[in-house]
This record gives sequence, structure tokens and C-alpha cells, in this order.
Amino acid sequence: MSKSIAVVVGSLRKDSYNRKVAKVLQQIAPASLKLNIVEIGDLPLYNEDIDGANPPAAYTRFRQEIAASAGVIFVTPEYNRSYPAAIKNALDVGSRPYGKSVWAKKPAAIISVSPGAIGGFGANHHLRQPLVFLDMPILQQPEAYFGNVAQAFDEQGQINEKSKQFLGSFINAYADWAAKF
Repeated sequence: MSKSIAVVVGSLRKDSYNRKVAKVLQQIAPASLKLNIVEIGDLPLYNEDIDGANPPAAYTRFRQEIAASAGVIFVTPEYNRSYPAAIKNALDVGSRPYGKSVWAKKPAAIISVSPGAIGGFGANHHLRQPLVFLDMPILQQPEAYFGNVAQAFDEQGQINEKSKQFLGSFINAYADWAAKF
């Protein structure tokens, strides 16, 4: 039986490289995992004033999807040496109301994706900080920084074999990690 794994994509652009990488991960994931992209672009900025008895439908949908998952993979770009506000907002929505976090104990992994050579190193490491606070055990190795991503895809959107192998080693390591929980 496959574990359902939520994939949170930090770039909201429809044709982003982050989304392309997430879709490749879905295709190459081992049979022990079923990866589901959980949308975050429709989440209103977290505001306790609107998160009462009738929270926004997007909050409820998001929380249910994360709660139903056995783990989470974050695919993130780097914005200003950090991860995007959309991910921070998703973390906040999922961690509230206080005491009802949907994140706790879910094995997590981060892959940062960038057209630059550094591969989103800053975003990757900055995102680790709140995940520790949220009690998400994080895959330590292999660290996954996908730099020069634009060169990994051809004009038809197909990924090259070297990049596919890199993503394969990442998703297989995550499958082993998730199996421990």
C-alpha cells in the first residue's frame, strides 16, 4: 500500500520549474509513495480573525489534505535568500489553531529549485528552521539543491537523464526515510 505524500510547491506560477520538478517526482516515485500536489496559492494570508468557527474554505481544504498525508515534500524556489511567502503562509495556516497543527510528526524533505548555480541553498536551509519547530523530522541526506534547472528541461518540457537520476536518488532516499515513520 502506498503512503500518500503531500507535495507543497512554493512557486505559484503555473509553468514554474518547481512545479515541473514536482511532477517529475510524482512520475518517478517508488510504488511505496503516492505524491499529491497540495495547492497553496488560494490560501488567504493567515489571520486569526477569519480563522474562527467558519474558517475560509481554502484553510479547511488545505488542512484536511495535509492531515490526510503521511509526509510532506517541499519543492521551493529561492526568493531573496529565503523561501517564498506562500510557503510561510501555508506553514502558518497548517499550524493553527494552536494545538491542532497538521504538520507534527510528518516526515519532511526539501528540494530547492533554482535557475542559478547555487540551487536555492538559502531557501533550503531557511525552510528547515520552521519545520524543526513544527516537529517535522527532516530528511538530512541527500541534501537536494537543484541548480541550473532551466538546462535540465528541453523545449518539450522533458527532463534530461542526469537530472532524472538526481531526482530519483532524492525521492528514493525520501521513501526510505518516510518508511521509518
